[in-house]
Amino acid sequence: MNQEIIHVYLMPGMAANPSIFDNLLLPNNQFQLHKLHWEIPVKQESISDYALRMTKKIKHDNVVLLGVSFGGILVQEMSKHIKLRKLIVVSSVKTKDELPKRFKILKATKAYKLLPTQLASNLDLLAKFAFGDLIKKRIELYKKYLSVNDKYYLDWSIEQIINWEQKEAIPESIHIHGEKDIVFPHHCVNGCITIKGGTHIMIIDRYKWFNENLPKLILE
Repeated sequence: MNQEIIHVYLMPGMAANPSIFDNLLLPNNQFQLHKLHWEIPVKQESISDYALRMTKKIKHDNVVLLGVSFGGILVQEMSKHIKLRKLIVVSSVKTKDELPKRFKILKATKAYKLLPTQLASNLDLLAKFAFGDLIKKRIELYKKYLSVNDKYYLDWSIEQIINWEQKEAIPESIHIHGEKDIVFPHHCVNGCITIKGGTHIMIIDRYKWFNENLPKLILE
């Protein structure tokens, strides 16, 4: 009897392309990986509507959805439209209460509208916002990971993160978080699998942990 293949769809973080998943290798006799890409949002599109549109890219039933950072928020929204086998959130948040204080201040003051996203072609600025300060020392290495620099997309993404209204974590979602995450600090989140020493970019530099542990998390 042929073993069932489990389809795993991967959503990168804000402004990132799917190459952040290039080192993910799961047993190909059990799993097939599918990398999703960001689309430019329609004008005034809600994150719920965007998520519904993204579900049209899911070509299999009962899939695993894994999202990183803003991609983690998006896959949670997608899970409200389709039935999943597993929902995995990496380097992200599960509710609006897990957003760091600085994000809440940006929301209250609407200062996020003043962020210089028109400078998105400046890779250093984009990398710092997407990956955190640790990127500075390795900017050359990560150039290939950041490719979505459309100003409307960036403005929309920042607004969706800061104004995300999810109050309760989605039941049975799996949250994997780095102990040293700067973008979404570990002390702000709860109910997660903590990766000691992991940063916001651990999907890239701690891929061996994911290769070893994702199969178990998916199958359990």
